[in-house]
Amino acid sequence: MTTATKKIQMVDLKGQYLKIKTEVDAAIASVIDNTAFINGPAVKEFQADMEKYLKVKHVIPCANGTDALQIAMMALGLKPGDEVITADFTYVATAEVIGLLGLKPVLVDVYPDTFDINVEAIEKAITPKTKAIVPVHLFGQCADMERIMAVAKKHNLFVIEDVAQAIGADYTFSDGKKVKAGTIGTIGCTSFFPSKNLGCYGDGGAMYTNDDTLAAKMKMISHHGQSVQYVHDVLGVNSRLDTIQAAILKIKLQHLDEYAAARNKVADHYDKAFANHPKLKTPKRVKNSTHVFHQYTLQLNGVDRTALREFLASKNIPAMIYYPIPLHLQKAYKDDRYKEGAFPVTEKLCASVVSLPMHTELDEETLKFIADSVLEFCK
Repeated sequence: MTTATKKIQMVDLKGQYLKIKTEVDAAIASVIDNTAFINGPAVKEFQADMEKYLKVKHVIPCANGTDALQIAMMALGLKPGDEVITADFTYVATAEVIGLLGLKPVLVDVYPDTFDINVEAIEKAITPKTKAIVPVHLFGQCADMERIMAVAKKHNLFVIEDVAQAIGADYTFSDGKKVKAGTIGTIGCTSFFPSKNLGCYGDGGAMYTNDDTLAAKMKMISHHGQSVQYVHDVLGVNSRLDTIQAAILKIKLQHLDEYAAARNKVADHYDKAFANHPKLKTPKRVKNSTHVFHQYTLQLNGVDRTALREFLASKNIPAMIYYPIPLHLQKAYKDDRYKEGAFPVTEKLCASVVSLPMHTELDEETLKFIADSVLEFCK
């Protein structure tokens, strides 16, 4: 099958699995053999491995990334009416949990070149009711955490990092200190959804923190509010990472840096192919954060995005839009404070971005075919 006729995937989970099939199959079989499907040994082993990899004191696994955000906010004691600032340009889950807990989502715009939350806009949005900031490390690169932490300290705010798309990224402070994404704020939250850089074969998530008290509380909340069986001290939820998923993640964690390197190789190819093109703006890479390229997202200038996607689809090349509608224009988040035009950068991005296939199994021939096809349309 030639590149021109084969179906190209946005994310090739099958190809990635085949490379580690023997290890993964053995890990799954081991869980089934010992039948410890909930809170089995692999959960604790994966948790310990993650703590070592992230250099963080506590990792608390849970059922999915959305639960991670919710449990984090519950553990911080946020109350209905408290305001939480987050980016308008993000997946809905970031704001969803804020609303579910009766908190008030306060949306702000992002930077046009990095897609990350605008720090100046954060500061302007702070009121006496503001309790937390949720920066989203969108598409695989850290937000400006040094400045965000300075704002949070100045106003005594919690910081919950949404690391669902940036697990494994390194952030370097101005003094040279290097840390992993998600270990900078009060709590980091991630997702192990299958398409994520570190993805399981179902749902999964985790929270991480260096705060002993918060860690104990998040663990308690995720287990029905109990620290001892049948003794419930706080209102909790049922949110556990099952043992089979933990066993898979334990294997894949060993390859995470290798996966990031492969994704960067793909991004380098795209960057070179589209460099200085007047109709294509490649994603900016900042100096103080590595990029793990969960997505490779172009900004189009004077290009019919729908027609481009249709053209690529005719060549069996997928192209996705993350995200087509800003949060402030979604019906579920309708708010009199936010009219059309309120967040011009986000609105422009939603109208102009397109993401190309990005995964660990893309070869040079396929990458050339994708890039050449984009350039053919955008000539």
